[in-house]
Order: sequence, then structure tokens, then C-alpha cells
Amino acid sequence: MSVRNSLVLMVAASLCACGGSGSSAPAPQEGGPKTEATAKSSAEVERITTKTGVDMVRIPAGAFRMGSDNGGDDEQPVHEVKVGAFLMDVYEVTQKDFEALMGQNPAKFKDPTHPVEQLGWFSAIKYCNTRSMREGLTPCYDLDTAACNLAADGYRLPTEAEWEYACRAGSDTAYSFGDEERQLGSRAWFDENAEASTKPVGQKTPNAWGLYDMHGNVWEWCTDVYSENAYETTSGPDPCNQTEGEGRVLRGGGWDSPAELCRSATRYSEEPGLADVCFGYEEYGFRCVRREKATEAVAQ
Repeated sequence: MSVRNSLVLMVAASLCACGGSGSSAPAPQEGGPKTEATAKSSAEVERITTKTGVDMVRIPAGAFRMGSDNGGDDEQPVHEVKVGAFLMDVYEVTQKDFEALMGQNPAKFKDPTHPVEQLGWFSAIKYCNTRSMREGLTPCYDLDTAACNLAADGYRLPTEAEWEYACRAGSDTAYSFGDEERQLGSRAWFDENAEASTKPVGQKTPNAWGLYDMHGNVWEWCTDVYSENAYETTSGPDPCNQTEGEGRVLRGGGWDSPAELCRSATRYSEEPGLADVCFGYEEYGFRCVRREKATEAVAQ
């Protein structure tokens, strides 16, 4: 059973029939994904600070084995994916940064240092476009059709492949740090330690590429349309499904998720606008990525 299908029952029970999709998965044991890029320590990764004051990490190009042989049906088959270099936000978008650009804060757990949540996919891509225009970059999203121009130099949500590649950071295990659930508490806010709320970003240990909260705190929207069978037809470098399926992909698990849903390979989905109108989706947030400009200076 896929993560998406089995989590429907959990969401329905806890959110009073407010519609969702996802699922629990078997105990975390990954099937051996590998990366071509050498994993750097968080002390060695290269950072930049954008014009709008957001810290980003340079993610190296490489290849990895996407999915898990021991997860949900929608995580199979495990397959090799090549990913080009890109920049990714070090932290999930905070309420402070979201409100500064969009003039509002939809979060339930109000705190400027916490990730923004309780927002849908469309609100996330509007933020991406606004951030792009604020920095003189080309917006990636057509807000009328929801199509994403992956070649544009503006901000966007990561593709599902980019997200998992960045989360793994060269690892081949259930989590970016290994297979042991007992170690998750030092890396993530999830149902065992979050005390029923989001937490300030950047408080836990980052992964090997210096990215915080890739496991837990809030589920993160991706650009892709969700398809349970996507991995059966994935081909070519930098894949992104923008046509076949329903809902949009979410990754990483959230503050209310059990440990198995915070695995690197776990897939989940939701209707793109539902979180904007339905009470209770205070687990949905995001972070941005973009192409790197050749002239950009690096701040180590």
C-alpha cells in the first residue's frame, strides 16, 4: 500500500474529514541508493545570502537511487536519477519571511521564527513568484495554468527528485543520517518530541549538505503532480511530473508525523488549494530552490 493511501485514514480521523492523502510505511530500511556527488560536511557546504536576505546552499550536480525497496508501493521501483546543480533554502520558509513578502501570515502556530504553515500549493508558488520579482528574476510559475518553467532563473518549489536528492545529501539510508529511528530526535521535530506544534527552524542538526528540518517540522510542497505509479515511467535527467496524476507532492514529514513518515523516500500528496480553505492543515509548508547565476558570489 502506498504512503498516500494508508495515511488517508489517519488524516480523516485527526482532521475531521478535512480531506487528505498519504500513508504509513514499513520500518525504515532503505535499498541502497547511491550518489555520484561526494557528501560534504555541513561545515564545508557553500552558502549564499540572497537579495531578500534568505540563506541558500549550493547543491552539487550528481546522480542517486531514488525511492525505497522497503517503503510504500509508490516509492518503487528504486531507480537512478540524475540531478543538475541548484540552490536550496537552508531553512523552511519562516512566517517572518513569508509575511514580509506577502503581507499576511496564515500560520496557526504564530511565531516569526517558525515555518509558515496552513497554506496550500498555490500560496507557495505565489510566494515563489513574488520573491523572484523582488530580486529581478524571471518567475517560474504561470499562475493561470500552474505550469512551471524549470528553465527560468526565478524561485520555485523543488521537484520531487531534487527534494529527495538534497534530503539524502549523499546518503543511502532511511534517513539522511542513517537507519536508526532512535536518532531522529536530534535531527527532526516529529510526533514524539514536537509537543503538538511547529518549532523554530534550524534548531536540530542539519544534514550533510547543511539543510535543516528536511525531516519533520512541516511537510514541504514540491512542484510535481502526484502519481502513485510515477516511478514506473520516470526517465531522463531532472524529472518532474507536471501532467499525470492528482494532487501535489509533499515530502519530509511534519511535527505530527510518526518517524516512518519522516524518511527520505516517503511520498505524500494533497490537493493544491485545499490547505488554504480547510481548517487543520497546519503541517504544510515549503522551501524554495532556484538555478544559480554564474556571477553570484559565494559566502562561505
